[in-house]
Amino acid sequence: MAITPEEVAETLNMVSQQNLDLRTITMGISLYGCADEDMDRMCTKVYDRITKTAENLVPVATQLEREYGIPIANKRVSVTPIAQIAAACPDKDLTPIAHAMDRAAESLGIDFMGGFSALVQKGMGDADRRLIDSIPQALASTTRVCSSVNVASLRAGINMDAVLLLAQKMIDCARLTTDIDCYGAAKLVVFSNMVEDSPFMAGAIHGSGEADAVINVGVSGPGVMAAALRDLPEGADLMEVAERIKQTAFKITRAGELMSREAARRLGAEKGIVDLSLAPTPAAGDSVAEILEIIGVGECGGPGTTCALALLNDCVKKGGVMASSSVGGLSGAFIPVSEDAGMIRAAEDGALSIEKLEAMTCVCSVGLDMIAIPGDTPVEAIAGIIADEMAIGVINAKTTAVRLIPAIGKSEGDMLEFGGLFGSAPVMPVNRHAGSVFAHRGGRFPAPLNSLKN
Repeated sequence: MAITPEEVAETLNMVSQQNLDLRTITMGISLYGCADEDMDRMCTKVYDRITKTAENLVPVATQLEREYGIPIANKRVSVTPIAQIAAACPDKDLTPIAHAMDRAAESLGIDFMGGFSALVQKGMGDADRRLIDSIPQALASTTRVCSSVNVASLRAGINMDAVLLLAQKMIDCARLTTDIDCYGAAKLVVFSNMVEDSPFMAGAIHGSGEADAVINVGVSGPGVMAAALRDLPEGADLMEVAERIKQTAFKITRAGELMSREAARRLGAEKGIVDLSLAPTPAAGDSVAEILEIIGVGECGGPGTTCALALLNDCVKKGGVMASSSVGGLSGAFIPVSEDAGMIRAAEDGALSIEKLEAMTCVCSVGLDMIAIPGDTPVEAIAGIIADEMAIGVINAKTTAVRLIPAIGKSEGDMLEFGGLFGSAPVMPVNRHAGSVFAHRGGRFPAPLNSLKN
């Protein structure tokens, strides 16, 4: 595709005035060759494999930033779900593998590493359970390691035993990191229909269907989208709004596609996907909530919000898919409360509730993300929230996720402060009428009828 001088000038304006960045370049790395019955040997193999494969990731990303003038906010690595290689060893505590991953991340100079993970949608093996039991200590004792667990899928239904177990692990992660505003829980996400190629944390893994080393890229651009919509005439109808969103998504994705091709070529890795997700930041003017308000919603969370988000999400995909040879990951509009200044404001104003956020997840590509809840929320209520979100994913054949942060020692209206891209999270009220029976029934929510499609 030929690039005109006008497009160059437009892109530079997006970067300097509208917060355009490439949110992440993520290298996926297979660790299947690292399985070993001896924990120390396996940790050494994991460290060596990651550092050798990704040794040039940060230098190449920095070089691309200079050459193309587009900032890359994060450089990340995702690996094979650790439970899959940990089955080779008998150790009960798998935290040493997380430590090896963290040391590798520090050596490489990357921001995050994903893959301390397990897939348990249909049942838990011994290694899966050992990994899940290790999550709180692993996340509390590392800086860059992230964890994700898939507890539901279209074809398997929902593993309700895993739902309750992960609800307790969220609380445990928060309790072990109260000194840093329960940050450990911010690195744990529970999935339905987890994808194998997402570049975004905390849910990035390197799936079994991937090549040995793959470059996946996540674009951003809420500020660019907001600026484009502000330029529309006041009387523009929704069809005009939709067209502007598609045009802008194409431009944003085109930059990501170009940089992903170059990164893969220079690193000698397979070119993976471009994730089209609009990923907000706490910076002023870089908010998905603000886009919804520009479309016409009074305040994010008010009546009309779900419809506006559905329009935004669909049109981002329609525009972005034409600009990339391979679209994947989550691809949609992210609605994390703590990472979006407009969402934070709406939550503080009472316009945005967890129930409204749940409704919004029905039409976007993620889920209940970075939501702080009172520290004394019962485990049954957390399990119920997770189960509700997993059901949305299973019934609608889409990826959904839950990342809740029990704010230990804090109550509704207090604030958690994380800084950086994670921002700050107002503690939101939780409906406490979950009861004590449903979460403890266990077993499996059966797969819906549409799982029989073939």
